[in-house]
Amino acid sequence: MAYLTYSLNILVMKSSIQLLDIINDYIRHLAYSRPPKGLYDPIEYVLSLGGKRIRPLLMLMAYNLYKENVEDILSSASAIEIYHNYTLLHDDLMDCADMRRNKPTVHKLWNDNAAILSGDTMLVLAYKMMSKCESIHLKSVLDVFSETALEIGEGQQYDMEFENRNDVSEEEYIEMIRLKTSVLLAASLQIGAILADAPQTDTKKLYDFGIQIGLAFQLQDDLLDVYGNTDDFGKKIGGDILCNKKTYMLINAFQLADKQQRSQLDYWISQTQFDSSEKIKQVTSIYNDLGIKDLCRKKINEYFQTASVLLSEVGLPDSRKSILKGFADSLMNRKV
Repeated sequence: MAYLTYSLNILVMKSSIQLLDIINDYIRHLAYSRPPKGLYDPIEYVLSLGGKRIRPLLMLMAYNLYKENVEDILSSASAIEIYHNYTLLHDDLMDCADMRRNKPTVHKLWNDNAAILSGDTMLVLAYKMMSKCESIHLKSVLDVFSETALEIGEGQQYDMEFENRNDVSEEEYIEMIRLKTSVLLAASLQIGAILADAPQTDTKKLYDFGIQIGLAFQLQDDLLDVYGNTDDFGKKIGGDILCNKKTYMLINAFQLADKQQRSQLDYWISQTQFDSSEKIKQVTSIYNDLGIKDLCRKKINEYFQTASVLLSEVGLPDSRKSILKGFADSLMNRKV
């Protein structure tokens, strides 16, 4: 079997908690000594907010499937996290979001220009840190990273264009979130596997696994934005409704609504001057009447089951993959 080459040596597998401590410590000690301080303060701030560090953890876990010395790729893992937070700075600005991880967003604490410029700087820092990987892997890693960065920008553009359309199909939406969310999770796993000299077949399976987990993860975000709570979610509930985001929830509500419900949806989406809490309440009520919550949960489970099959096909013993599987399970158990 494909995993026999690796099973000859007993690898020490680190738990997700151990890996989180390692990556957090590394990010915490990153030095931003270049002036001007005002450019780097927002970067230090947003990285200090923590979070689950999902993307660097996935990279470290993929690497640890084949090799022990995860410390050797901390620069690449941090690059993924810095890049992710760069996208958040710009996303929060474009979405008019006030809170991120229960703290004020950068454009609120500083200003719009700070969010743009510090975000741009984070992009450069991410490439600088990613390029510190071993030279033998440099081209492959940067090819994956660059293609992923392009796809994320394409996904964001689709997301913005969808704001002005009420005819977005479910297929269009799934492609948008694949680009905007899934590809970075998948690339994190793929780069980790590349850096560990994993077989190409495993690398591809891990990438595809990441795509499916990313789709399930983003749909769960859609669900949490309506049915979660601020303390667990880290953002105000109903933000997607207020911004008229074409989420899986709203798209399916449009498709399933009868004439009266469609009229109500059109009315509330057109309103920008009403009390925001009333708009959230009314749109959520329509979702409840249409059974959108259960529909979304079913779709999440479909993607997660596909991901589980893909992970089972990676050519390693199940015991070796248990930490990654457990971490994926935890991502699907966020509170609704």
